[in-house]
Order: sequence, then structure tokens, then C-alpha cells
Amino acid sequence: MLKTFSVTDIGKKRKLNQDYVFSSDTRIGNLSNVFIVADGMGGHNAGDYASRFTVDTMVEEIEKSFEQSPVRILENAIKIANRKLREKASENPNLFGMGTTVVAATLLGRYLQVANVGDSRLYVISGNTITQITRDHSLVEEMVRMGGIDKETARNHLDKNIITRAIGATKTVDIDFFNVELNRGDIVLMCSDGLTNMLEDEEIRMIVSGQRDIIEKAQRLVAAANDNGGKDNIAVILIEPFADESARDGGIDG
Repeated sequence: MLKTFSVTDIGKKRKLNQDYVFSSDTRIGNLSNVFIVADGMGGHNAGDYASRFTVDTMVEEIEKSFEQSPVRILENAIKIANRKLREKASENPNLFGMGTTVVAATLLGRYLQVANVGDSRLYVISGNTITQITRDHSLVEEMVRMGGIDKETARNHLDKNIITRAIGATKTVDIDFFNVELNRGDIVLMCSDGLTNMLEDEEIRMIVSGQRDIIEKAQRLVAAANDNGGKDNIAVILIEPFADESARDGGIDG
């Protein structure tokens, strides 16, 4: 049995929450479940509009898609959301330049299909390990990949909020796809950079591994990010794909 919990928080510094999440553990169109995190950007309320509009458009498109392939379904939904968001921005000067990150996932049996644009992340946490599945589309991450700076320097770099891909930014959108085989006891975390800029990966792993209940895990993540400064909005989706199996076998938290 799938167990999930999602939460967003405005954080301690922002006046508006531009993060938006969608979490459904029941069927949407031809997908058995759908999970999306979006982190909007833009002046006034444009970022708030961008994230919500993009997620709502994606869910609509997933619902009416005749495609069978999860990759094709997610790809089409993201591309249509990108086109429609750009149309909205061209119609309203207040929305000009808006955009949003998107990380979306669907679980099919043991396999998680992930689509990513921007620097919101998906992790798999398994016991003593935490693995970032997505790759950030950010200026600083490009510098890390090129060997220009190390991960530690990247965390505090002045340009770390500059992203190189976003929904709404360009006419065509370049999407990364990942397929992950999950094992019993794994926990999936999807989040905006409001969490990962405030907490090290190891801190995230310890919080998620240390709480017995999925709701408490998510709430503790948000609280810890706020305790460390809460400089941005925080979005969290947690998924326990095999919750009943692990509980039956005593596999999680002993």
C-alpha cells in the first residue's frame, strides 16, 4: 500500500508562497498515481500563478491523455503547460517573465518514473543512504559538473538561485527523465529548494529516517528548514511505496 503526505510552508522571509504541490495516490487518467512539486518565480504574484497554473494544467492533460507510456504522458503534460503558461504571460504584462520549476513522478509497481525541469529535487532515502535522483538545472550545478567548484562551495554560492531551465522560460522545454527501481523500505522525497538550501542531504536523511510516522517526517523537515533560517518557501512530498510491507516485516524503524 502506498502512503503519502504533502505540505507547503511560506517560510520565515517571504510574503507569498510560490510553491505548489499536487499529490494523488489514486488514478489520474492512465497513471495510477501522480505527484508534482512546482516552485514559481516572478514578481508580484506571478510566481504563485505560474506554479499553480502549471500544475493544474499538467493534471488536466494527464487526466485526458490517451497515451499509455508514463514518460509520454508526463512529457506531453509538461510541454503543453509550458506553451499555455507562455500564452498567459504574453496576454498579461503583470505575468511577463514568470516561470516555474517542475518535478513530477508516478509509481508503477516497483518503478518510479520521474520528470524534471529546474532545481526542485527528488531523492530516494533508504536506511543510511540518501540519493538525489534528479539533476539541478542551475548555473552553480553546471559549474560543479564542469569541475569549476566543489559541492560545498556550491551550497553558499551567490548565484545558486539562478536556474538554467524552467517552465515558461523558453518556447521549447528540455525535460530530464529518470527511471528508478525502488526497494522495500525506500522513501521518496520530492521538494523545492526552500528545503535543500536550508538543510544538508544528511540532515534530511536523519530526519526522515528518525520519525516513525510519515506526517511527522514531513512536518519535522519543514520545521528544521525554518529553524535554519526559512529563507524561502518550502514544499515537501513524501512517498512510502511499500508502507504495509515494511510495517508487516518490521522493516522501517525496527
